[in-house]
Amino acid sequence: MKETKTLEYKEKITNTFLKTVSAYANYETGVIKFGITDSGEVVGVTDPKATCLNIENKINDSIDPRPNFKLTIEAHNVIALKVFEGLEKPYLYKGKAYKRNDTATIEVSRGELNRLTLQGVEKTFDEQLTSTKELHFTALEKELQDKLGIKKLTPDILKTLDLLSPAGYNHAAELLADENDFTGVDLV
Repeated sequence: MKETKTLEYKEKITNTFLKTVSAYANYETGVIKFGITDSGEVVGVTDPKATCLNIENKINDSIDPRPNFKLTIEAHNVIALKVFEGLEKPYLYKGKAYKRNDTATIEVSRGELNRLTLQGVEKTFDEQLTSTKELHFTALEKELQDKLGIKKLTPDILKTLDLLSPAGYNHAAELLADENDFTGVDLV
């Protein structure tokens, strides 16, 4: 069996596996198997119990916040580390977040780090409040009149559409407004 996006082999315990722990916790549950070469040859580890403790300590000391994981000792002294996708994103190793790109683990871009941070607080970009206080919705109002038969686009309708809250308009509202400061954004 060869490495995949959700399966990685490590012959020895080095800190490089911590990047993959970050990647799995940030994006998709995955398994790292220790005691297997990159080519898939089983070599095992010399002291599985001590190695499990070493792996656990490295994760607890190096990944912030601490991810949810499970260690098991398999046949031929192979250790399987299953890292579960977490809810408290981003999971950082040395202040950086990682993701899997096929069989490689790479650092995420600044934009991707921002998206992970928003996922961690359970907010998407369009749910964030905009600094714009006044928006006009002529085109949206016309479409809602034609399609739904409303007479006028009111603040109550904007609240129902999750475009307006007591704190103000969100980015979704700004995207649907007649004018906004987003460059190159078109909605159909």
